[in-house]
Amino acid sequence: MSAPTTAKAVGAPSATAALEPLAIERRAIGPDDVRIDIKFCGICHSDIHFARGEWGEIPYPAVPGHEIAGIVAEVGANVTAYAPGDRVGVGCMVNSCGECENCKAGNEQYCIPGNTQTYGSVDKDGTPTYGGYSDHVVVDQHFVLRIPDGIELDAAAPLLCAGITTYSPLRHWNAGPGKQVAIVGLGGLGHMAVKFAKALGSEVTVLSQSLRKQDDGLKLGADHYYATSDDATFEQLAHRFDLIINTVSAPLDIGRFLGLVKTDGALVNVGAPGEPLPVPVFGLLMQRRTFAGSAIGSIAETQEMLDFSAEHGIAAEIEVVGADQVNEAWERVLASDVRYRFVIDNSTL
Repeated sequence: MSAPTTAKAVGAPSATAALEPLAIERRAIGPDDVRIDIKFCGICHSDIHFARGEWGEIPYPAVPGHEIAGIVAEVGANVTAYAPGDRVGVGCMVNSCGECENCKAGNEQYCIPGNTQTYGSVDKDGTPTYGGYSDHVVVDQHFVLRIPDGIELDAAAPLLCAGITTYSPLRHWNAGPGKQVAIVGLGGLGHMAVKFAKALGSEVTVLSQSLRKQDDGLKLGADHYYATSDDATFEQLAHRFDLIINTVSAPLDIGRFLGLVKTDGALVNVGAPGEPLPVPVFGLLMQRRTFAGSAIGSIAETQEMLDFSAEHGIAAEIEVVGADQVNEAWERVLASDVRYRFVIDNSTL
């Protein structure tokens, strides 16, 4: 086993402080580990919720980032699937118990004791996990993904969270030919959901607060675009959709959106607001509708998503920023001023 290493990073020293340069320790490379030189890391809204303590108490300093794309630098003795020089990624989890019913079924993301998150968790050696706002990371080989050659590393990074978070529910609820699918919100998650739903063969509608991004939505593959600020939208589209994916991390009137779902259809939340969303039960009962949630995907499904993306020419729409621009980028995320995902160039750390 090698010795622990020091990584350059950007992180939050407290819930209220700006992000700043940090030095963090990465664990020694064990026999099943892969050390990855991180080239790019996407900025997810979850990073902000986490670092600002909006989802509960966390350890500081906090180094976010779970949309990691890089190059293998070193592998442990038991690693045969990866070699130095390989293009790889890491998503939202870096380990799981491997023993529970869900893990054995290949659903590590729903590990019953709880999977080990890429940041803010306790790693297998007892040390805190730190995310991809850093120059390298050490990850168990079973939680490393191969990035196909057809996708540029910077545009691939957001696929590791925004991509799989939207691909997984579309696959689970059988989006495809003959299905009417609506995407609520056209942001980092929403723009990926539009691309995937269209590539899967569905008729795709974007439901956004205004028509400000209509041209973008149609160029990304949406067939229709409606403003939810217009009451007529909810009358015109009543009982229209087999599946609605809500990507918005803010309170919504769930009852109004349930009214757009067909009998036996589903409204699935992938956005993660910090407060509860009241659900009118009669909106579920009267049409046998489902209100559900979905969190990322398994390792196998994430690899499937990456391969599907390469096959269909799908990647994130990105704006690359330097490490010294992350605080500004976070403020722009909160202001919805990005089209559609910030990606950090980690060579600037």
